[in-house]
Amino acid sequence: MSPSPSPFPPPLPHRPPVLPLSVALGGRRPTLLLTGGAGVLGRALIDELAAEYRIVCLRHRTPLQDPRVQEVGADLLAPGLGLTPAVWRRLAAETDVVVHSAAATNWRAEPAEIRRTNIEGTRAMLELAEAAGAPLYYMSTAFVANPPSAENAERFPGAAAYLVSKAECEEVVRDSAVPAVILRPSVVMGDSATGHISGAQGLTRALGAIVKGQVPVLPGAPEARIDTVPQDVVARATGDLVRGGVTGGAYWLTAGEHALFQHEVVETCLEFAERYGPRPHKPRMIPLEAVNRLLLPLIDGAGFPASLRRRLRDYAELLLVFQRDLPLGTSLGTSPGAPPGAVLGGEAVSRDFLRQALVRNLEYWAGRPGGMRTRRGAEPRPAATVTRELAS
Repeated sequence: MSPSPSPFPPPLPHRPPVLPLSVALGGRRPTLLLTGGAGVLGRALIDELAAEYRIVCLRHRTPLQDPRVQEVGADLLAPGLGLTPAVWRRLAAETDVVVHSAAATNWRAEPAEIRRTNIEGTRAMLELAEAAGAPLYYMSTAFVANPPSAENAERFPGAAAYLVSKAECEEVVRDSAVPAVILRPSVVMGDSATGHISGAQGLTRALGAIVKGQVPVLPGAPEARIDTVPQDVVARATGDLVRGGVTGGAYWLTAGEHALFQHEVVETCLEFAERYGPRPHKPRMIPLEAVNRLLLPLIDGAGFPASLRRRLRDYAELLLVFQRDLPLGTSLGTSPGAPPGAVLGGEAVSRDFLRQALVRNLEYWAGRPGGMRTRRGAEPRPAATVTRELAS
């Protein structure tokens, strides 16, 4: 049986790269206009690009308080970004590159508001990029390749609206006259070396609950792929494309065939938990075809504890969107747009690299509020103690 046609737009055609901006501008440090700078990826992009670019961040409510950037208060849904005409014209005159990373990601918001925010915000940034004569780098998601079923769209309307809006934004970008690059990261975890992340993501909360033994069941088969990539890898790949002067194409910033299986993620969490005490009970993993038929009707029953119902519904929503049986495509480890002698995003990710990054992320989470040290003063046990117990 042949697969049904995807409702999502195809990748953008590759356009020939132009001179890197630092060369084209005669050595002047170019100005990069960034949206979403206060978010997880935004912070990582600032770390990656601040040394080479003058970064101007359009921000709505959350101040960045970062001396490396200039902040401009704006509203992506207001006419003219909520700026005075003089400020808008000045931004257009000074901007050399636009990176649009802001998006409505709260799946509890009204679906219509999610779509309006993402689509109209993208149109507003394209308008500014066109006036500036600047290329635009649009941060989409790899999960436009994972369209929700009608049943899941009805059950999880916020997540469905987010995915549909991202696909529609890609179409808006593709149809624009602005030279543009579409970036499709998978689930973004914290830094690969330190685990640092600027905010608690749904993935982090789910992993933490497994470590604490709070998850009796998990939606998805053990062999389902959980494609997640560290924020520094995504930022480095984006930086490679920006620095390389690439102004067209769609790039998959994913683990691809190296993505960890769900059972590997769970096992890593359980092994990590043993640093703090007894190994938690292993969650039962339920194939996706049984989630809607059995699990969700069960937890929606009147006798199910409300707190556990909310938690399991959140995990079901997250995993129904962010897991796949087949691997996503990936552009990491390839050379388009990377500096001479380099590949996009540095070395291609491997399973060992991802496992190590996952442990670093768990270590960072464990030491933060809500992590392991808040549980009756829990401290990790010496490695030798754990080793002796495992050997006995």
